Amino acid sequence: MPQSAPGDLVSVYVTERRRRHARGEIVRLLESGSARVTPPCPVFGRCGGCAWQHVDYTQQLVSKQTILRDAMQRIGRIPLAELPTIVASPSAYAYRGRTRLLERDGAVGYRERGSHALCALRACPILMPELDRRLGVLADEVAASVQPGEREWELALGRPGDVRATSLASGQAPSPADRIALEVGIDTLELSPGTFAQGNSMLLDMLHQTVCSRVGEGDSLLELFAGAGFFSLALARCFAHVQLVESDAGAVEDLRANLSRAGLMNVVVTPLCAEVAIPDRIERVPDVVLLDPPRAGLDPAVLRCLAALDPDRIVYLSCDPATLARDVARLLPHGFVLRSLEGFDLFPQTPHVEALAVLVREDVA
Repeated sequence: MPQSAPGDLVSVYVTERRRRHARGEIVRLLESGSARVTPPCPVFGRCGGCAWQHVDYTQQLVSKQTILRDAMQRIGRIPLAELPTIVASPSAYAYRGRTRLLERDGAVGYRERGSHALCALRACPILMPELDRRLGVLADEVAASVQPGEREWELALGRPGDVRATSLASGQAPSPADRIALEVGIDTLELSPGTFAQGNSMLLDMLHQTVCSRVGEGDSLLELFAGAGFFSLALARCFAHVQLVESDAGAVEDLRANLSRAGLMNVVVTPLCAEVAIPDRIERVPDVVLLDPPRAGLDPAVLRCLAALDPDRIVYLSCDPATLARDVARLLPHGFVLRSLEGFDLFPQTPHVEALAVLVREDVA
């Protein structure tokens, strides 16, 4: 229940009753549980960015393990003998290297919880220190020049000392000069404003290393939702033939530039959505498929076509345990088994958890 912590004793007003469950709102906290802590952010509870600052970080990790296991068992009907492992963030605060902010009426901030109203702020404890300082500067700049309407800003941290605040004005095409550089393994990955990238700067290397190790090496790799090439550059050195599918035009432009800079010539970029690319535009039957779809997961047609490709291994990175469990359950009847499941806490102070599932064909398990 929102704003509650394990072990709390609360007074609840029931707002909805159903045959198998009820919904309610906390009226009063009667007794604090051992997992409850004092949130450091003065706008916690009003800001929609964080939901768990009042929960001890160790308990957050246990809860996310439970969320991941329960999704697999309840939604996927996939029994797990034990809780999945989860990689903790090196810091529960000051970890985020990218964020988006809303500007309105001379102020910047995030939306209020459950509302379109702006929660104005000048500092945010989950941002990396360099980004947090830039937020304060941006708040001063916006206050000094009030603009009509509203617009979105992206704050991004690249190489040490490279901090950007970029307006994501509608219809404004980013320039290559606006790209920010990240060091990923032995590669430099450049990203335009608005191009997706994982936000937890402290776990980027661990996530990159783990996903690449689970993908392994071979003759042919198909990567769906490749983005700007966060995993692609390293994996292109592990496979003879690589096909990358990505539909976002800005990400495709960044991806091509990153591949060219790295001198990787064994890669085919297919600038289409997965629904169109599979199966008609797949150039080679893959040994391994890597995918990192948006929160909604995979379209059923893509799942069926993916299963028909019959790869030896599918490596599925997901930001939503529920849709991951649903998709894994739909793949199992096609001759796959779930070999491993692990989590990464890319989003401390929230209930979100990144999950990595590896499926292999039953005859090679």
